[in-house]
Formats: sequence, C-alpha cells, structure tokens
Amino acid sequence: MKLLIGLGNPGAEYAQTRHNAGFEAIDRLAARLEISAFRSRVRALVADARINDERIVLIKPQTFMNLSGDCVAEAMRWYKVGPQDTLILADDIDLPLGTLRVRPFGGAGTHNGWRDILLKTGSDRFPRVRIGTGAKPPEWDLADWVLSRYTPEERKIMESAFDRAASAAESFVIRGIEETMNVYNRKE
Repeated sequence: MKLLIGLGNPGAEYAQTRHNAGFEAIDRLAARLEISAFRSRVRALVADARINDERIVLIKPQTFMNLSGDCVAEAMRWYKVGPQDTLILADDIDLPLGTLRVRPFGGAGTHNGWRDILLKTGSDRFPRVRIGTGAKPPEWDLADWVLSRYTPEERKIMESAFDRAASAAESFVIRGIEETMNVYNRKE
C-alpha cells in the first residue's frame, strides 16, 4: 500500500493558489484513475484506488498547510504505512516555476507544511515530489506570495507541471523512487 498525499489549504478561497500545488497534482491523478469522489477520513479527503496491483490512497489534508503533520501522522497510523511508502507532493518556492524535483527524503527547507510533517512524524524519510511555484518577488510578503494565484501565462506552465507531478506519483507506485527520480528530475 502507498499513500499519495498532496499538500494544500482547504476551502474555496485557497483553490488554485501556489500553496495548493499538491492538491492540484492529486486531482490530476484522481481524474486519470476515474475517481469522482473523495470521502472524509484522517482529517483529510481520501480516495482509494489501485495502480496495477498496488493499493493506493490519494489524500488531500483538510488541516491548514502549517498543520499538515497532523493529517500525515494520523493517515500513517490509520493505514499502517511508514514514511518510505508515503509520497508527499508539495509546492516549492525555491524551484523555478513548473520545475519538478523528486527526492527520496530531505528536510523542510523554507516550507512550514514540511516542517510540521517532520516534527509530528519524527521522520524526514518521506519520498517527495517538489513542484516549483517560482521565487517570491522581493516586494512580496512570503505568506501573500504562496497564497497568490498564477498569472494566465504561469497557469499554462503549471498545468503541465501538475500533469507531470501526477505522472511522477504513478511512477513512484509502479517503479519506485529511484527510477522515478531518473525520469522526472530531467530538465524539460
């Protein structure tokens, strides 16, 4: 079993913001798998599916980003899954817009959602797909930037990034993290 967790903030006011890149990637994967409904469990919206013979659970935490660790820790306990089988997809302002970075584990960097996950699970061994949302312009406040929406030009770039992130999540389930890194860490 694998958990595929896309980070974001719940509620319509946060839809399609930079911080919700993980939700958008999970939604792309759900559409591919013909999942039309999520249900409420473990402080999240969840949907069960299969990729090949592997059971997966798509998860969109309904805690706010800075409390993502509450949902991730609860989901891991509920489904009895360790960090190595829990792929997390999240926005990353330290990557250029539309860039993906797949890693087998790592730290929190500047991301408060990641910081909370590492704190509440006691582990940094989570495979991850970092989705580049672009650096904050100097005149912007960080919170305002991550809660902002993309320009129409940026949105076109991100549509492709969300599709690639969904493909990377599928690859993780089928081929594992190493092969997924080899394919998705290449420059576009």
